[in-house]
Amino acid sequence: MADLNDIMRALGRMEATGEGTKAVIEQLREDFQDEKDSARQSRKIIHQRLDEQNGQISHLETTVAISGQVDAQLRDRLTALESTVSSNHAAVQPHIEDMKRMKTMGMGITGLIALAGLTVGGIVVYASDMARAAIKHWLG
Repeated sequence: MADLNDIMRALGRMEATGEGTKAVIEQLREDFQDEKDSARQSRKIIHQRLDEQNGQISHLETTVAISGQVDAQLRDRLTALESTVSSNHAAVQPHIEDMKRMKTMGMGITGLIALAGLTVGGIVVYASDMARAAIKHWLG
């Protein structure tokens, strides 16, 4: 049979092993808790990023929708302006043609006046030469 001292030694070893096991288990619990905290923090950051991206996508969709509406309004206004310009051009075109015709007539009249002025000037010069010759002949 085993001696009482041997039994006590065996119990001491088991107790020491149990206390060591408790320390290991406690260390493992702390490590697992740290990992859980780290994972929780990581998931929190991922969810924050997803929320930010969701907000950005929503803002982008709104911007695209507003841009499309603005483009549609601009197209409508351009169409209205085109029709206004066309109708104004049609209304003004006869007056433009009249102004061109009047300009052409004015240039012709100006040319005739210039020609008449040259003719009158030539006649005056010719007449003055004749008058000078006549006066010279009359005076002697």
